[in-house]
Amino acid sequence: MTVESQKDIDGLKEIGKIVALTINEMKRHARVGMTTKELDDIGGQILKKYGAVPAPKTVYNFPGNTCISINHEIAHGIPGNRKIQPGDLINIDVSAELGGYFADAGHSFVMPPYNPALTRLCDYTYKTMMKVISSLKHGVKMNEIGRIIQTEAKKGGYQVIQNLCSHGVGRSLHESPNEILPYYDRHDKRVLKEGMVITIEPFLSTGADYVVEQPDGWTLCLPDRSFAAQQEHTIIITKGQPIIVTVA
Repeated sequence: MTVESQKDIDGLKEIGKIVALTINEMKRHARVGMTTKELDDIGGQILKKYGAVPAPKTVYNFPGNTCISINHEIAHGIPGNRKIQPGDLINIDVSAELGGYFADAGHSFVMPPYNPALTRLCDYTYKTMMKVISSLKHGVKMNEIGRIIQTEAKKGGYQVIQNLCSHGVGRSLHESPNEILPYYDRHDKRVLKEGMVITIEPFLSTGADYVVEQPDGWTLCLPDRSFAAQQEHTIIITKGQPIIVTVA
């Protein structure tokens, strides 16, 4: 969507804050031995408390309130009976709707005992996301997003997951601009405009540069059993620094 009023900004900030709070609380409650379904239930309860609706379930009939992916899974993991183990790399992706506005965010983190290589992967992916966000404003070419992600991944010794993209959001979960690629595409002539609402979500990997859908029709996994991290914010493009709406 393109923001047209302060009401739009306020609506996006409201649902963005709820999404961020949900991720923070799920991370805080995550425990070894807990099932991903139990963790998802906590997310669902928080969304309900604030009157928000889980977007994957309502938009795509996803079998969960949130997406929880572990280790070699990286996106769209279905909450279920799988128990969280010591040292697991966990990704929580929360998207929700309130009052006709949608926000989308994700966060990867490691359970103790902390594997330094996985902790670095999560931290480096977060820094990459923030470097992209701080570089964006009205008039910047959209392919700059992919250029920065690709450049930073190479500097850090990581691969970019090429078949997972950033996207437009706001009035629906996925909308124009579609497929904001995580690598540089010189043929992409699109330009960022003031008021545009998009996600920024780099996926960096220790091995493969693509993911494969599993037989469940949802879960996306790395085919070589390497690890990947995702960090994601929803932002509003301005003439200066973007507004990050998914903050608590």
